[in-house]
Amino acid sequence: MQLIPEGSARTATAGQPAAATAPSGRPAGPPVALPLRWALPAAAAGGLALAGAFPPVGVWPLAVAAPAMLVLTLYRQSLRASFGIGLIFGVAFFVPLLSWLINVAWYAWGSLAIAEAVIFGLLAIGQRLLLRLPGWPVAVACWWVAAEAMRARWPYAFPWGRLAMSQAGSPTAHWAAIGGPPLLSFVVALAGATLAWAVLVVLARRPVRSGPAAPRWRLVVPAALGVAGAFGLALGGALLPVDQAGPGERTAVVAAIQGDVPHARDLTGLLRASTVTQNHAAATKALAAQVAAGARPAPDLVIWPENSTDLDPSLYPPIYATIASAVGTIDRPVLIGALLENPLRNTGQLWLPGRGPVATYVKRQLVPFGEYIPFRGLLQHVTSLVNLQPVNFTAGHQAVVFHTGRIKLGDVICYETGFDGLVRSEVTAGANLLAVQSNDATFEVDGQSGESTQQVAMARIQAITSNRAVVYASTTGESAIISPAGPVLARSGLWQRAELEARVPLRTGLTLADRLGGWPEAVLTGLAIAALALAIGGAVRERRAARPGQ
Repeated sequence: MQLIPEGSARTATAGQPAAATAPSGRPAGPPVALPLRWALPAAAAGGLALAGAFPPVGVWPLAVAAPAMLVLTLYRQSLRASFGIGLIFGVAFFVPLLSWLINVAWYAWGSLAIAEAVIFGLLAIGQRLLLRLPGWPVAVACWWVAAEAMRARWPYAFPWGRLAMSQAGSPTAHWAAIGGPPLLSFVVALAGATLAWAVLVVLARRPVRSGPAAPRWRLVVPAALGVAGAFGLALGGALLPVDQAGPGERTAVVAAIQGDVPHARDLTGLLRASTVTQNHAAATKALAAQVAAGARPAPDLVIWPENSTDLDPSLYPPIYATIASAVGTIDRPVLIGALLENPLRNTGQLWLPGRGPVATYVKRQLVPFGEYIPFRGLLQHVTSLVNLQPVNFTAGHQAVVFHTGRIKLGDVICYETGFDGLVRSEVTAGANLLAVQSNDATFEVDGQSGESTQQVAMARIQAITSNRAVVYASTTGESAIISPAGPVLARSGLWQRAELEARVPLRTGLTLADRLGGWPEAVLTGLAIAALALAIGGAVRERRAARPGQ
């Protein structure tokens, strides 16, 4: 899939090879690079296109077009220019993608978006080097997986913006059941890189280093076939077997309660916390009244969102009584989102009628700068921002499956839905239903819906990955009940009270993705690293060969 080996032109300067030349003196390939006055705006357009692939815009084919645009802007650029192109692409991508962070603080939005863009710019240098290799579209697709894996782990875990998570409503999404979100990202990126390769082939004067000029059709046909193959692979995900029911499969009616919260910033913490709990209790009692009237079926399980009580029920008797009353009225198990003290923990608690809390899951993946301050010891000497979270939350360390009748519920809390390993650990521990408890109110005060809709999209991909129904319960919306194949069975709006119900299957088998675990990501990342090593080695050899006297 390589047009012209970059080393064929001995007059190339380091990091900026010139176009290869055929014996006749005519150019044997495309120009050395787009001029920066074109490449930088094109990179910005590519970043904006990728942002548009994610909710709330959600035009999923843009996730293919954007990687193609990045390749075309990086092709044959110098390494310094490649960093600038990657930086511009990253800024244009992360600034709109994370715009909902302005509800926390403008500097939180700006600093995180710029930090992610700088990391992306540095990684783009690696993609530029990979374009030296034969078969570079495959290497570029591996690069996307490796880059996403790194951003999900360093410098602090932040998995937002993975290509896979833009594909919840697309035919490609079913690849997640085979190799998880990393394989889905690979397939999407491969389609984009192949599209860029086809454009470069068509722009070339001939597909080989020397020989007579080829007729245009001899360039267009292989390019079209390559694109058709890559896109056929991606869209062929629609034919993959997902939503597989096992013999004697059971079902259950589940409910998600969205109690809503005061839409204001100036309430005292105690009033706001007690009001939120009362709202969810009232919505649960309203559901119970509908059940008693025969208007709705009795749920087997009710799920409240994260932070449905910010006051530890064991320390605040009125809060305990409010929750216990709602649980007794609906007379069903209820999963509560509760902050617990001593130490401070973000938890999901299963409450039973007449018994209170019987089991607890503690959130394992804490939100940087939200539930803990990274590098607190260093930052407290240079900024007062550490006071945004005076005390770090204590993280949990294990999966917890709540057993209630035929339901075995695995819980992840908000931010955790972006971490494949955490979701998978609940499934492999025996969960036949998944819950995502979320508090999206902080990020939606000024009207942005991106954070909530982006997390619902992640939950849909995780449902496909594990072939499990997912109940996504939010304080303010959007809440959703998601089928194992990814479609949304019930959905709420934003900033409203809602009681959602749906009958969902209780699946027990493991998908190939869950059986493989983290191996697809590890293998694809390893291939990217190996390819980068080959590219760097080739660049070093060419530079040595180009030195005078050699």
